[in-house]
Amino acid sequence: MIREPLATGLTRHWDVDEVVVDTRTAFQHLVIARTSQGLSLFCDDDRQSTEFSQLTYHEALMVPALLLADRVDRVLVIGSSEGVVCQMAVAAGASVVDHIDIDEQAVKLCAEHLPYGYTLDELALAEKGEGPVRVRYIDGYEHIRTTSERYDIVLVDLPDEREEEAQHNRLYGEEFLRMCKALLTPGGVVVSQAGCQTMWRNTTLVRMWQRFGDVFGTVAYYGSDEHEWAYLFGRADEVADPTALMVERLPGSGYRPGTIDELALRGNSIPPYLVRHSRA
Repeated sequence: MIREPLATGLTRHWDVDEVVVDTRTAFQHLVIARTSQGLSLFCDDDRQSTEFSQLTYHEALMVPALLLADRVDRVLVIGSSEGVVCQMAVAAGASVVDHIDIDEQAVKLCAEHLPYGYTLDELALAEKGEGPVRVRYIDGYEHIRTTSERYDIVLVDLPDEREEEAQHNRLYGEEFLRMCKALLTPGGVVVSQAGCQTMWRNTTLVRMWQRFGDVFGTVAYYGSDEHEWAYLFGRADEVADPTALMVERLPGSGYRPGTIDELALRGNSIPPYLVRHSRA
């Protein structure tokens, strides 16, 4: 059994039918196990993705960014070890997808054992830079700080921000968001996994809503109606109605989502009450 902490006094218990991988990488405790939701990835006891629901999660993260960006040619992905969003970017027409992940072992184990995301052959090509996806195992913060590349989409997909000290917390901060913004091409988008929308676990989302509002000229929200995560999207310029823009572009998108349609874009674009009023 895996005990996943949700909030103070709340824990979710996952029954495990089979443990496929149980190891400590240089950065985290990683488990790949067979649960009632199929093969499932856990990092430091937090469920990251499952065979059953990963498409819903990854499309909610990537599809609004694909629609909000004026171009989808060059994409930067920080984290997201499974590689699913990189594959979506290529399907949408990207010619360059730079995938930066600090945990080489995690990426390789996902490719070896998960039935979604990279295969081992695909990962081997990406590690060599042969094809549109280029994988590098380095610190995402340092890459953002030092790169001279420019991107149409900068996507950050990490475990939730911690109350305690954690090396990845700095990739949620305002300084990091400003560095991401500086890498954007005109009409480009920064997107981040921004936490959970439930009122008992919304600390990260409230903080990220405030940070995005301080950094970007346009902020769009997408809260999955079939998952427990929310995502924020920022453009440097001002877009009068980002939701209408995404809806308008959906029919012509190079990537055809299986879990998002026009009504989902409209219905899931309003942040929760407590989040909206946190900036009052």
